Amino acid sequence: MQKDNNGSSIKPKVRRDIPGNFEFNNEINDFILQKITNYKKSFEQYLDLLPVPIEIFNAGGVSVFLNQAALKWLNINDPKLIVGKYNLIKDPVCNDQLGLRKDIEKVFYEGVPCTNRNINPPVQDLVDRGVVNKKPFEQSVADFHYYPIKYDKKVAYVVFICIVKKTYIGRPELVRAMEYIDSHWKGKFDPETFAKSVNMSVTHIYSIFNKDIGMTPGEYRNRVKVEHIKEKLADKNLSIKEAFAICGEDSRGWLSKVFKKITGLSPSEFREKN
Repeated sequence: MQKDNNGSSIKPKVRRDIPGNFEFNNEINDFILQKITNYKKSFEQYLDLLPVPIEIFNAGGVSVFLNQAALKWLNINDPKLIVGKYNLIKDPVCNDQLGLRKDIEKVFYEGVPCTNRNINPPVQDLVDRGVVNKKPFEQSVADFHYYPIKYDKKVAYVVFICIVKKTYIGRPELVRAMEYIDSHWKGKFDPETFAKSVNMSVTHIYSIFNKDIGMTPGEYRNRVKVEHIKEKLADKNLSIKEAFAICGEDSRGWLSKVFKKITGLSPSEFREKN
């Protein structure tokens, strides 16, 4: 099992956050422009209180602000390593490797808000550029939202908001296996097929799961299923039966008992409290 700097055991984990929806209009544009222009310090202090990573770029693509949530997420100790130095428009990793060039240019050159979903942030690039000593996490999945702030119909700033959906922390082979389960949680679970898909033996992969996160791949998969069912139960337009059915399960079947074991609530009790 991995150890932290104090010698304590570290369990690989997955953090999940539900992505938000943002509406952008002229009033918001004018409000943000005024705050950046006239109340820069207080506006930055406000952004530092927000729990989502936010970065602001000038019209040329250069970073001018990175909030505390972004610094903490990426484990960046000094914002000066990014602010005033990093240029999104000229970044070959985001533009070419991630294939975001078209949308980035559309935001900066045409002033059109854009969203890129399910992006794997290039954290290895932070290590390669000397911004951090080691990767803050093995892998992450996030939605990128870009909002151009205009002055006199021209882009003056671009506000970047990163909605982190999943963050994988742990040894690479375990992360690879967890990613596979996260993408193949429906249908029948076959240990042989699963192990083959992640290029490991059944014995080895089960050993890693038990040793590092204290559960079998099947138990981890059940937890993933329960998370999806919880999301569906939050939709009051769906019945409990429909919520389970969308996730490929019977609300009167075995997973209902697993749901209660994991959450401490029955599906109906969970819905009432949420």
